Amino acid sequence: MQLESIKGKGYRLPQDFELLDCQQISSQLSGSAQQQLHQLQIYQTVDSTNKQANLAISQQQSKQQSASGTVILSEYQTAGRGRRGKQWVSPFASNIYLSIVWDFEQGATALQGLSLSIGVAVSRALKQLGVEAVQLKWPNDIYINNKKLGGILLEMVGDPSGHCTVIIGIGINHHMPLKSGSDIDQDWTDLKSTLSQPISRNQLVALIINHSFDILADYQQQGFASYRDEWQASDAFRGKQATVTTAKQSTTGTLLGVDNFGALQMQLKSGEINSFIGGELSLRSVD
Repeated sequence: MQLESIKGKGYRLPQDFELLDCQQISSQLSGSAQQQLHQLQIYQTVDSTNKQANLAISQQQSKQQSASGTVILSEYQTAGRGRRGKQWVSPFASNIYLSIVWDFEQGATALQGLSLSIGVAVSRALKQLGVEAVQLKWPNDIYINNKKLGGILLEMVGDPSGHCTVIIGIGINHHMPLKSGSDIDQDWTDLKSTLSQPISRNQLVALIINHSFDILADYQQQGFASYRDEWQASDAFRGKQATVTTAKQSTTGTLLGVDNFGALQMQLKSGEINSFIGGELSLRSVD
């Protein structure tokens, strides 16, 4: 949050300043989301919402109960994380820092493409609020005008071959102070600078929960294939030259989109098509 300076008067909060509020969020949840919601918790400060979600899972397991359907939010994160251990810049009351807990019965194989599907849920929420130019970057980024607006981080707890619980971390830049944004190591944007009219953080959170719960409710049966066409329609890199870098090598080619399991498809100069699944790799366009 960045205070506004008023000449001769001092400082004031920004006019669109809004704290997260359980009642406001709950009142805007769909009927099905309200039924599936286990608990909604909002903190002023946590290390990260994913870590707090992990703690909630442990607490429920000690009671032999499930934390599935728990939603954790915080105004500020002291140790927010993105993919590959990167810091997630998390200034106070400026953006969305949200984690969802969800149980799955079929292990890791049933979760292929889940981060992409949650990207579809976030895209739906933003479009419902009038944000039309939403783009999705494989495997878990949200873009607007080719700049990063947000990201998704999945963490699994439990048996990767059977019953497991997934923590779905979602970060969205709502109104990123320029001073905080200077710590981000790539081109970024926020909703404040993109739209002519402000969007309520509480309304956005409610819509993200609604659309995420809709997808999660039947994901084990439907899988990513049901959302592939919608994801591809917003693919920020499809048809572009790009490089995928892993710990061992870099591969450059033309991106063709994703398959029914969410694996990235790249055509090499030879005509060969390579597939990449999520993990410790990075994707960059070739200028």
